[in-house]
Amino acid sequence: MTTTHQHPLPSGFGPTTRATDVLRGVDLSGKRVVVTGGYAGLGLETVRGLTAAGARVVVPARSPDKARAALEGLPNVEQAAMDLLDPASISRFADELVSRGDPLDLLILNAGIMAAPLRRDARGHESQFAANHLGHFELALRLWPALRRAGAARVVVLTSLGHRFAPVDFEDPDFARRPYDKWKAYGQSKSANALFAVGLDRRGAAHNVRGFAVHPGAILTDLTRDLTAEDFAAFGLPPDNAHGVAPTGMSVEEGGRYKDLAQGAATTLWCATSRQLDGLGGLYCENCDVARIVAEGEVFDGGVRPWAIDPAQADRLWTLSERLTGVSFGT
Repeated sequence: MTTTHQHPLPSGFGPTTRATDVLRGVDLSGKRVVVTGGYAGLGLETVRGLTAAGARVVVPARSPDKARAALEGLPNVEQAAMDLLDPASISRFADELVSRGDPLDLLILNAGIMAAPLRRDARGHESQFAANHLGHFELALRLWPALRRAGAARVVVLTSLGHRFAPVDFEDPDFARRPYDKWKAYGQSKSANALFAVGLDRRGAAHNVRGFAVHPGAILTDLTRDLTAEDFAAFGLPPDNAHGVAPTGMSVEEGGRYKDLAQGAATTLWCATSRQLDGLGGLYCENCDVARIVAEGEVFDGGVRPWAIDPAQADRLWTLSERLTGVSFGT
């Protein structure tokens, strides 16, 4: 079973839409936002758009000094310490924010890693599943009181077309028994991101807290830090390609697949702010619109596989995530 609203609106936007296009006329004055990974790449571009529209943004970061340097000069931005692989730091950050008593209007779960070699967090969880999904799951649940205070909040979870590499393996999510494959691990974590948006929306809709999953597009950022020369070659890219710059002939304007940072941040900002999505949630979005469902066996050239938006799979993941993190909904 899949969500019935998972089809293009259409929104009137597309692959070349930029952050400034979706934010035109949007006033976020007085809105409070948290953006993980908001000090580099897409996250930083997202923070720039939010602050330009008047929002107050908190950026939790594993590398505070790097974050302060990157965010210097941006108005209404606060930086705090947090590591998605360290549950204690997630708890400290969330508890401090919730204790202020302020509403949280937007939570943008942007940080992530891709195709990393096998590493584990302190609890033994595979690092891509832990950083991309479990850390964000725990953060969102711990920030739940602040999200509810907003009266109308949105949670935007960054996923990827990489979800097509693998669904969630509920029997062995941490590769304890099966051979490790960095791309299957990445795909599993991105499927988990999409399913988390479905699960959160199903639980949050009654409180007007809605969840959306976003595939931002193919963008060359420091997310590629763990890729090998062979990986870059498989994507038709030179290994020293400058971050954020598509090779000649490969940009979306030229009919290619690569976006720049402003185009990449556009779908996140559209899901975070667009009135076109009022009353909707639990959707996988791309190119500033709701994505189409791509059935098993159908050639995948964008869109979402059914397993990544299946409510039954989302509930199963929710139960697993509560068990693995020790954090339950409503606590």
